[in-house]
Amino acid sequence: MNRVLITDPIDADALALLAGKAEIVELAGRGDRELIDLVAESDAVVVRSGAHITRSVIEAGTRLRVIGRAGVGVDNIDLVAATERGIWVVNAPDSNSVAVAEHVFALMLALSRRLLGASASLAQGEWRRSAFRGEELSGKTLGILGLGRIGSRVAERARAFGMTVIAHDPFVAPTQAQGLGVRLVALTDLLQESDFITLHVPAAEGTDHLLGTAQLAACKRGAYLINCSRGCVVDEVALLAALDSGQLAGAGLDVFEKEPPTGSPLLTHLRVVATPHIGGMTREAQRGVALATMEQVLDVLEGRAPSHPVNAPALSPEEQARLGPYLDLARRLGRFYNAIARDPVESVEICYSGRAAEMKTALVTSAALQGLLEGVSDIPLNLVNARVAALRRGISVTETTAPPVGPYSELVTLRINTDDGEHQLAGTTMHGRPYVVRIEDFWINFVPAGTLLYTEHTEQPGILGRMGTLLGERNVNISFVQVGRSARGGQGVMIVGIDDVMSSSDLDEVCRLPSVARARLVRLPGLPEVAAP
Repeated sequence: MNRVLITDPIDADALALLAGKAEIVELAGRGDRELIDLVAESDAVVVRSGAHITRSVIEAGTRLRVIGRAGVGVDNIDLVAATERGIWVVNAPDSNSVAVAEHVFALMLALSRRLLGASASLAQGEWRRSAFRGEELSGKTLGILGLGRIGSRVAERARAFGMTVIAHDPFVAPTQAQGLGVRLVALTDLLQESDFITLHVPAAEGTDHLLGTAQLAACKRGAYLINCSRGCVVDEVALLAALDSGQLAGAGLDVFEKEPPTGSPLLTHLRVVATPHIGGMTREAQRGVALATMEQVLDVLEGRAPSHPVNAPALSPEEQARLGPYLDLARRLGRFYNAIARDPVESVEICYSGRAAEMKTALVTSAALQGLLEGVSDIPLNLVNARVAALRRGISVTETTAPPVGPYSELVTLRINTDDGEHQLAGTTMHGRPYVVRIEDFWINFVPAGTLLYTEHTEQPGILGRMGTLLGERNVNISFVQVGRSARGGQGVMIVGIDDVMSSSDLDEVCRLPSVARARLVRLPGLPEVAAP
């Protein structure tokens, strides 16, 4: 049974999904040494923000296949190390979006209506109504930095408050922003025009201290800053100076550069409302993220693609149904070439012809590389790390597209460059089954499955008969034969499907047949039987 390590408290309904399907091991607040010891015996690990899944932890997880982040941010997971080892990293990007968006408005209202000060004053027996005169959100301009899932939810709610909404996000199409009633602007314009600024960007190289001294000085004087994204996005020293000078009227902070922010002067500043990273901490959100994460962990453990992979493209159910046969085809093409290869691979070009070019080809390319490198890689390969493994071996990878070829409306062609020149394999799918239709310059047609005998030969009468006799004498049954040739008496290839084991000495005898220049055995996974119509 698979073992799943849970590092942080998680919703009971999510744990119930594992009942009878996996053994649950809980870290229960133990230290880093225990984490490494436990992950070494685990097939999956599920974390929130408490545990840090570092390279050393990942390298200790020799059985590890998936890391689930019960939340959105994955900055506590070494994605590079996980990808290199072919470990899926999944998260739940949608499940807490509403909770965080609502928390933004809780902070905005707490600041603009001075709720904390008013409550503390009242608790001390005071009745100072005029001292806590606030500001309305209606009619104010809200600047959203990052118009992704959460930023979009904030924009929808801001319009209900009667706010004008502007945003800065270089990766959002203008039509999408228009649909939300949002005007896209440059960062400098957003800072200068906004009465309230809310941040919704990830922790990344380009967002570290995105708002520093210069940016805060460019803000409209008396603006409010809300940060429910990541603490590193704001330079806290610059923020403190802007609050002290009155450049900013206030800040609502749910995240900090260091968490917990022990001793930070921001925690006691009169113009700050601070919360301990609880933006997504609602009952509904925590249950939702836990369920969504655990479902994906089970998907990976049971051999299915997850719905929200962080280190591979996400696919809808329709895309999975469309791509599934081509992922299988591409991997089989790669494995077939691997078995018949002569020389080391220098570069790989994968050409998508006809309707195949309309697919999300990145995963199909990864599947081809996975098949190509299986058996030669020193780490397990899958769709996550196959491209990384190729690049680390110095193999350049390109994708191209082309019009339909011959009778095939969809075609995937591997062009492999070596010292010996370029080699080609092409395939397609028919009725959901993979077919190889070209080897080098020879057109052919067979299902790449099971044990196949591949030969290169000079075409001449009697070659099929001699091959059949040799295999028959060795009790090797033939299931099919396919031959491709350039012309009578020219070069050709032969594919023989066999049902029985061939020894190395049997293969040597095949190589000794007249006109056979080269022979290889190719072993591929079988295919499920298809009932006759």
